[in-house]
Amino acid sequence: MAEAAAASVSGPWLPLAGVRVVDFSLFVPGPFCSSILADLGAEVIKVESPGGDPGRRYIPAQFRTENRNKRALALNLKAPEAGDVVRRLARAADVAIEGFRPGVAARLGIDHATLQRHNPKLVYCSISGYGQTGPWRERPGHDVNYVAAAGGLAFPGQWRKPPVRSSLAIADLGGGSAAAIAVLAALNERSRTGRGARLDLSLFETAFFWAAQRHSLDAAADPKAHIFPVNDVFETRDGERITLGILEEHFWENFLRIAPELADERFASDASRRANGDALSERLEAVMRTRSADEWVRLCEANDVPADRCLTPAQAAELEQIRARGGVVARGGERFALFPVQADGGRRTSLRRGVPTLGEHSREVLVELGYDDEQVVALVRAGAVKTG
Repeated sequence: MAEAAAASVSGPWLPLAGVRVVDFSLFVPGPFCSSILADLGAEVIKVESPGGDPGRRYIPAQFRTENRNKRALALNLKAPEAGDVVRRLARAADVAIEGFRPGVAARLGIDHATLQRHNPKLVYCSISGYGQTGPWRERPGHDVNYVAAAGGLAFPGQWRKPPVRSSLAIADLGGGSAAAIAVLAALNERSRTGRGARLDLSLFETAFFWAAQRHSLDAAADPKAHIFPVNDVFETRDGERITLGILEEHFWENFLRIAPELADERFASDASRRANGDALSERLEAVMRTRSADEWVRLCEANDVPADRCLTPAQAAELEQIRARGGVVARGGERFALFPVQADGGRRTSLRRGVPTLGEHSREVLVELGYDDEQVVALVRAGAVKTG
């Protein structure tokens, strides 16, 4: 019995196997949402225009990481012949995702009302900058706009530095994550009710939700309540950057064994360290420049002080912790980070497909939808479909 139980949980963790997703979205948020679903086992068809997702050109590296594990169908949604393809895609899908400005999906014939007529059980998710309703619904924007308007650039991330933009697309990636959560919740609800759902996700509201969770909605919120002078980024003697994560008192006491020159009555408690934060931050900057990053990491590890270098993702991929947990997988000469959750004591998602070229699976998908070779050729000749 024990051996049978162990065998039943072997292999990759693909809890969404059998779920079918058609993704009409572009750039980052929608593709990131569907990449999460694909990593978890869903069958995702990426629908692009014959010119391709602009993300292929704007940020090629991110396009590739967000579109592995998918199949690609190049479909001209403006062509009259596309309507029947969309109908068949909708009937075969559990989930549809679009990421256009409000009104565009309807003009392309892929709006909720149209697709629901083909499949009442469809979970339909719209991802837009400001949502499908409200005075800002048609306002243009990108991640930096949403984050700024939501409060995400109001407060600093370091003790003596002004607010700066992260290299991570906070609203786009956060919105894609929230969309994936909402899709899964809607699928769970459908299993009880038999009904589909219409989801309206705002990237601006995602950033607002995150900022409000971090800073509250109190107009008098302390702009430094979330930062600490000893929980910051510092430059070392050799020009590298290292982070200290000192919050709890025992970590501060441990750090004083390494840097006794910081033993000062003004820094004796968390309250006094914050009250004298500017002086402490300046002193810390000087102290951290007295040793190399290697020395600091070695000393901090030996004395139980939270400290890490500021690495690139490529450098992080080489860390023994990532290797030990199998967080990176290679395919076709490329490396990809896997979904960051293990199940059943070590099962992870898998990389089942690489990154599709434009229209690579057009013929394959169309045949699965019931088109014969002659009909596929007719669609290509009409300019409705492009094959890879």
